[in-house]
Amino acid sequence: MAPTTTGPEILKGCQLCIWEQWNRQFTGKEIRFDKAYSACCTLGGKHGGLMPCICMPLSVVCRDRSNDNNWDPFHPCDTAKIILANRLFDGGIDDFWPINVTTMLAILTMAGFCMGTELPAVFVFGDSLLEVGNNNYIATLSRSDYVPNGIDFGRPTGRFTNNRTIFDIIGQQFGLDDFIPPYLAPTTSGPVVLKGVNYASGGAGILNLTGYIFIKTINMDGQLDNFVNTRQDILSLIGASAAQELLSNAIFTVEMGQNDILNNYLVPVISVPEQIVVSPQSFISAVIKRYRLQLTRLHSLGARKFIVVNSAPLGCIPYMRDVNPAAAGAGCYEYANQIAETFNAQLKSLISELNSDFEGSIFLYVDAYKIFSEITQNYASYGFENADSACCKLAGNHGGLIPCTPPSNVCPDRTTYFFWDPYHPTDAANVVIASYILDGGTDYVWPINVRQLLNRQMA
Repeated sequence: MAPTTTGPEILKGCQLCIWEQWNRQFTGKEIRFDKAYSACCTLGGKHGGLMPCICMPLSVVCRDRSNDNNWDPFHPCDTAKIILANRLFDGGIDDFWPINVTTMLAILTMAGFCMGTELPAVFVFGDSLLEVGNNNYIATLSRSDYVPNGIDFGRPTGRFTNNRTIFDIIGQQFGLDDFIPPYLAPTTSGPVVLKGVNYASGGAGILNLTGYIFIKTINMDGQLDNFVNTRQDILSLIGASAAQELLSNAIFTVEMGQNDILNNYLVPVISVPEQIVVSPQSFISAVIKRYRLQLTRLHSLGARKFIVVNSAPLGCIPYMRDVNPAAAGAGCYEYANQIAETFNAQLKSLISELNSDFEGSIFLYVDAYKIFSEITQNYASYGFENADSACCKLAGNHGGLIPCTPPSNVCPDRTTYFFWDPYHPTDAANVVIASYILDGGTDYVWPINVRQLLNRQMA
C-alpha cells in the first residue's frame, strides 16, 4: 500500500516469466489436429467464427473434439488446453521465458528450505486466558465447556471466550493449519505433539496453592511436569538431535500470575487459609522467586524462545468493578491494579536477568497491562462500544458477579464488546491484542516482537 510501490518496484524480488501462449501459434501438423484454425462448436462462417454469442444450443458440434484446436470462436478445446498446460509447466525457452513453471516451483521450494520458513512448534503454558480445553478432563469448578461459551466457534470447547484465544489467533498468523491442541485431549499423542501442545488450565497460577477455590487446577509446576512427558514423546519420535533442534526453535508462551493475585492474595481466607497476611510487595516477591525457578526449569528442558506475558490491569475487569463498587466507583479498582503493577515491575526485572543469564536464548516480555489499557481507554477507536462490562452476563452492574453460564444473557453483537465475561476478552478484543503482540513496538513487546522472534533462528 506504500505510495512508492508502483511501476517497476512491484517486480523487485519476483521472478517475471513470459509465456508465449498466443505469440507461438499451433499448427495442425505440429500438434496433429485435423483443424487448427476452425471452431468445433460452430453456427456460421468458414471457420465457425462469425457468431458473437460463442457456442449456443443451435450450434453444430464436431463429433471428435480431440481433433480440433478451438472449441468455439474464442476458446481452445480440452486437448489444446492440456498441451498448453504441459508447455506451461515443462516448455522450453521458446514457450516460456526465462524458466518454466516446474523449474520456478523447484526454486521456490528450495528457497523455502534455505530461508528456514518451516513453522516452529508452539508450546503454551497459562491460565484461562489461553486455555483450550484441558479443564474439560479434570474435576474442577473452573471450566467453560458449556454454552454460551464458544457461541462464535460453533460449539463450547473449553475456551473462556466466545471464539478464539489470543494465541489461537497468533498461531493462525504464524500459518499453523490447526489450533494447538490441549495436552489432556486423548487425540494429543503421536506425531501431533511435534507441532506443539497447549498445557494452559483455567484458574492456574505460579504458586501451587493458587486456585484452591476451584477444587482442582493444573498450576505451573504441573504444566511443566506435563511438558516433561511431551518432551519424552518427542525424543522417542524423532531422536535426541532432531528433538533438540525442534525445541530450540519452538515458541514457548507463558502467561501466569494473574490468578495468584485474584484467586490467592485477594481472597486468602477462601483460597489459602494457612497463608499469613503479608504485604503485596512480599507476596509478589515470593511469586516471582517461584516463577524464576519454573522458567529456569523450562530452559533446562530445551526451551530457547520464550514469550512471557505480564498481568493485565486486574482492577478494570468486570468482576473487580462489581465486587468492589465503592472503591471502583465509575472507574477501576486501583488496589488490584497496584498489585498487578508490582508483579509486572518485578517480572520485567526477572526477564532482563534471564536474558543476561542464558546466552543463546531470548525471553520476550509482553506488556499486557499496557496493551489492555491502550485498548480499553480508547475503545471507540478500535471499534468497540463497551469496554467495562461483560457481553455474557447474569448479575452485577458490569455483569461481573457470575461467570458465563447457560442462563446468562449474551449481547447480540460480540464485536462491539471488549469483555466476553467477568474476566476474559472477546474474540474481537483478542484479535487486537494479538496484533500488538505480533507486531507491536518495544513499548508493548520487549526486546523484540513476536513476528521478529518467529524469524530468529536459534543455534
